Amino acid sequence: MFFSKINSISTTDLEQQLKEKKDIAILDVREKDEFKTGHIKGAINMPLSAFDISKLKKQEYYVICASGMRSKQACNFLTKQGYDVTNVSGGMSRWHGKIV
Repeated sequence: MFFSKINSISTTDLEQQLKEKKDIAILDVREKDEFKTGHIKGAINMPLSAFDISKLKKQEYYVICASGMRSKQACNFLTKQGYDVTNVSGGMSRWHGKIV
């Protein structure tokens, strides 16, 4: 399967952007139990296994998972659907910011 080029951002750069702007939409595609163990404040949980884009607004999203693989799959899908998305490289395993 061929993947289109998608935007990506490091967890460090995302953390910096969150400090500068408060209205960043983060889409966390981990499973609900993973999400409950800790997530970025304000993140929307939509597990890749139960993905439903009808619930998403047409806006820019930063997509995150545990390691960056599921979020990359979600980004490829969302890009093809016309969404403006950025994959968070390394996912929550590389996140050093605050979690809730």
